[in-house]
Amino acid sequence: MDEGKDKVILSGKRFMMGDVACVEGAIAAGCRFFAGYPITPATEIAEGMARRLPQVGGVYIQMEDEIGSMAAIIGASYAGVKSMTATSGPGFSLMMENIGLAVMTETPCVIVNVMRGGPSTGQPTMPGQQDVMQAKWGSHGDYEIIALAPSSVQEMFDLTVEAFNLAETYRVPVMVLADEIVGHMWERVKIPSAESIKVVSRKKPTASTEDYAPFKPDDDLVPPMGCFGEGYHFHATGLTHDERGHPQTESAEAQQKLVQRLCDKIRKNADKILRVEKAMLEDAEVAVVAYGIVARASLSAVVKARTMGIKAGLLRLITLWPFPDKEVAKVARKVKAVVVPEMNCGQIVREVERAAKETSVFFLSKLGEEPHKPSEILEAIRRTQK
Repeated sequence: MDEGKDKVILSGKRFMMGDVACVEGAIAAGCRFFAGYPITPATEIAEGMARRLPQVGGVYIQMEDEIGSMAAIIGASYAGVKSMTATSGPGFSLMMENIGLAVMTETPCVIVNVMRGGPSTGQPTMPGQQDVMQAKWGSHGDYEIIALAPSSVQEMFDLTVEAFNLAETYRVPVMVLADEIVGHMWERVKIPSAESIKVVSRKKPTASTEDYAPFKPDDDLVPPMGCFGEGYHFHATGLTHDERGHPQTESAEAQQKLVQRLCDKIRKNADKILRVEKAMLEDAEVAVVAYGIVARASLSAVVKARTMGIKAGLLRLITLWPFPDKEVAKVARKVKAVVVPEMNCGQIVREVERAAKETSVFFLSKLGEEPHKPSEILEAIRRTQK
C-alpha cells in the first residue's frame, strides 16, 4: 500500500469488481467527496466510497435522492474538493437539471452511470447501453460534456482517473458510461503506484482577489477556478452571465459569447480529449464500431472473421462524447461496410451513419439480459459480404 500526504492507493495486482475498481480510481485521482443514493447496478460504488473515503480524509454523504446528490457534488467542487456521484438510468434522469447547472457554472465533477435496461425502472439488474444520447442531450440548452465508455474492469479504474483529470482540465462534468456487465464483472486489475498515476488539478487564478473574473477564459477557453473560502468574491449562477458572473439575462451578446465558449472549449480541444482503440483495420474491408461490453464480443467476432478470409477490423470507441467523427470517417472511407452492434434500439449508430456518409452501415440491436454473442456479430459481418 502506497501512502501519500493525503491519499491511500491500493497499488499492485488485484482481483476486483468493476464498480470497486471505479472507487479505487476515484480515490487515486484525488476524489474526496461523494454524494449519492443507492441504485442497482451502481450501489457498490456508493458502498465502496462510504468505506474508503473516511480512510483518506474524505466525506461520504447518502443524499435523499439523486437531485440532491448532483447538487451536493457541485457545491463540494466549488468548495475546492474533487467530487463524484454514481447512479443508473432513473437516477441519471433526475440529475439532468443539475448537470446543466454544472455545465453553466463550469463545475468540474464526475458522474458515473452504470447503465441498465430502461425506460423507467426497466430492468434494474440487466445491462443496457440506452443512456448514451441522454448523456449528451439530457439537459436543456446547448452545451458539451465528455463521456467515456470502459469495456473492462481495468478501464473502470483507468477511465475514472481520466474522467477526473478531464473534468479538472476543462471545468466540465465528465461522465463514465459503464454498462451493468462491466460494473459487476470481476477481473484482474493492476493499480499503479501513487507516484506513477497522472493526477490533474484545476487551474488556479493568478489575478488578485479584486481583479479576479471567475469566468474569464485563458487561451484554451477554460477559466482558472477560484473556490469558496479562498478570498475571491464572485457570483456562480445558472443564469446567463458575464465574465464576472453577473447575470446578463437580457443580453443576446452575453448569451452568444458564453454558450459558444462552453461548447468550443470542448470542441476545439477534441483532438486532445478523444480516445479510440483500433484492431486489424489496416487492410479491413468491413469495420465494426463498438463500445463497452459489446466491444469485447466484437473483437472476438473480428478475429473469427479473419480466420474465414473476411478482412474485418474493430474501431472501439473509448470517448463517446465528444463523438470521434474524424476517426469514424477515416475508417469508413477505407471499408465497404460498417457494422454497429449496440444494446439499444439505435443511438451511437446514428452518429456513425452521419460520419460514415456514403459507406453502408449495418445496425445490430440487442436488448435484455444477454449482450451480443461473437457469433451474432460475426453473422452481421458475413451479411455485409453479400
